[in-house]
Amino acid sequence: MAGTVSAHVVLSDDIAVAFLDARPVFKGHVLVAPRAHYVTLADLPADLVGPLFLRVQRVSAAMPAALGAQGSFVGENNIVSQSVPHVHVHVVPRTKGDGLRGFFWPRTRYAADDEAADYARRLRKVLEPGSST
Repeated sequence: MAGTVSAHVVLSDDIAVAFLDARPVFKGHVLVAPRAHYVTLADLPADLVGPLFLRVQRVSAAMPAALGAQGSFVGENNIVSQSVPHVHVHVVPRTKGDGLRGFFWPRTRYAADDEAADYARRLRKVLEPGSST
């Protein structure tokens, strides 16, 4: 099934792929997933945890410069609330006063595919090798 649904990819290499969540908490919300299939974080081999989370760290660090965010929320579900049975880490841009409280929040949608493409482009620009982050 991998690759059968279009996505706005912001980072891609042999370890992981990072792409915009189609139903973001806030616009610019990214999912970072290992290329190899593992259902939960507990299933992920120890030697892939560091490489996966280095990519999560890069995405999180890119959000202030790319999106004007003040920080980020990083989260990962295992089984419960895990809508896709493949380990993936949520990286959500945050700003003070954004209204996010606790772990129950409404989702939003991009106005159009062009808007989603712009968010992905802005993140890719900061994540590309040689960028200032």
